[in-house]
Amino acid sequence: MDFSNFFSHASLLLVAACLLPNPILVGSIGVNYGQIADNLPPPEDVVPLVKSIGATKVKLYDADPRVLDAFANTGIEFMVGLGNEYLDKMRDPAKAQAWVKQNVQSHLPATNITSIFVGNEVLTLDDSSMSGDLLPAMQSVHAALVSLGLDKQVTVTTTHSLAILQTSYPPSAGSFRVDLTDCLSQTLSFHQKTGSAFLINAYPYFAYEANPKQVPLDFVLFQPNQGLTDPGTNLHYDNMLYAQIDAVYSALASLGYDKLQVQISETGWPSKGDENEAGATPENAKKYNGNLIKLMSGKTGTPMRPNSDLNIYIFALFNENLKPGPTSERNYGLFKPDGTPAYTLGISGINVVDGGSAGNGGVTTPSYSTGSSTDYLLISSARGRCQLSGYVLLMAPLYEEAYNRYGYKENKTAASLLGKIKAIGIQ
Repeated sequence: MDFSNFFSHASLLLVAACLLPNPILVGSIGVNYGQIADNLPPPEDVVPLVKSIGATKVKLYDADPRVLDAFANTGIEFMVGLGNEYLDKMRDPAKAQAWVKQNVQSHLPATNITSIFVGNEVLTLDDSSMSGDLLPAMQSVHAALVSLGLDKQVTVTTTHSLAILQTSYPPSAGSFRVDLTDCLSQTLSFHQKTGSAFLINAYPYFAYEANPKQVPLDFVLFQPNQGLTDPGTNLHYDNMLYAQIDAVYSALASLGYDKLQVQISETGWPSKGDENEAGATPENAKKYNGNLIKLMSGKTGTPMRPNSDLNIYIFALFNENLKPGPTSERNYGLFKPDGTPAYTLGISGINVVDGGSAGNGGVTTPSYSTGSSTDYLLISSARGRCQLSGYVLLMAPLYEEAYNRYGYKENKTAASLLGKIKAIGIQ
């Protein structure tokens, strides 16, 4: 069966109308649109789905022309990506300009492209060659925008894993890894000069998944809890994501870049996982993303930056069936490939209800492009397990809180774990 006949644009518009009967109740939302799948709807049918969750910003991992054309004249802001595989090529100003002309300029002004992120979590990949290519590539792309007169409307940035942090607790003591300071300082200078944002991928899920007995679930799901107080500022934190964001602000301030804007380019929660992937359930995904959207709708900032609007992109729009790794990798989506919700969000203004899967056994039209960037293939290995230290930074104080507050003093496993964390110098 041809997918375009199976799930037409008109039918998706009807679904969208049911999902969001009162979109003005919801504030600005960003969403990551990944396409590592062979069963996704065509881009023109994705437009109403994006609108149905109140999203006004979309982040692509490439510059897929089908997507950019489909969203023309919608007003939705786009952040397009240049994958890690392009960094060495983008050092060449001529190649950078050719890419910008073909993938950005040709879509303006109809499609509202506002940013290009060059490379994904490059500095924590332990690849010196790639790290050395990052800033020159960013500079070449920016120079191309300048030469084309586009630098005032399109900025250039890159994304980072939280593993760039050396210290993250208390948030006021946040600092970057010493071995990355020189490289980061040059990148931060670029951000300051060009007015681009500093992007962080943050997943409180990994902290909980790694140690569900020690990390309070309510603290990572934005549920009511006792929270933590920063002894340095006396600011109170009732969720991990805000503490992570403020740790980044502190790290930036420690290098003299306290005025830079921080955006969370990825955060999310899987609705399904393997037996050993604690917390990967529809209910927890609903709480994490639903509560996060509520906070974003309130237009309030973090304890350290209460007057700064949150700029957060939820990962992800769809479950992506071709992603390798554990089951969770393929289940971060707000939607299933057939366009039905993966779970209910349960918030006012986004009355997403599970109408049941329409089935996709007959879908044969692939939408995954082999030309797309694939440097986000593995979320859990790239950001969770191989770089777990970046998340343990905020887990350590939670272990201590659990150890002291929640009755784990007699728990030998908790005590041993806390001792190991302190022994390796994670403060």
